[in-house]
Amino acid sequence: MEEVLPVPGPIRSFRDLEVWRAACDLAEKVYRATEGFPKKEIYGLADQMRRAAVSVPSNIAEGAGRLGPVEFRHSLSIALGSLAELRTQVELSRRFGYFTDEQAEDLDNDITRVESMTWRLHQSLGPRSR
Repeated sequence: MEEVLPVPGPIRSFRDLEVWRAACDLAEKVYRATEGFPKKEIYGLADQMRRAAVSVPSNIAEGAGRLGPVEFRHSLSIALGSLAELRTQVELSRRFGYFTDEQAEDLDNDITRVESMTWRLHQSLGPRSR
């Protein structure tokens, strides 16, 4: 099982989070994968996918910068929602013929990895409290 933090101890910065680095890698991969989309999709599906992908590490970073675990959990929940959105967009891209089955599966595997890491970090912040 992958570590969420590279070393035990407090989070000094969102950059200390392996999940943030993995989410940045995913966003970069999505940008590269959508470069070959038809011109008509530049401001359509490709743009939506890029926004969802960028939202994931952005929300992880924002949550890590907040003052407490409740706010961090909320930001991680938003990141999980963006991952679900991205997964749907990858499937639609496959159905529309913009991705091969292999490309879609590769991205889906990366989404699953980041999703799992995000969920474990979310759970590690303790039970919900308000």
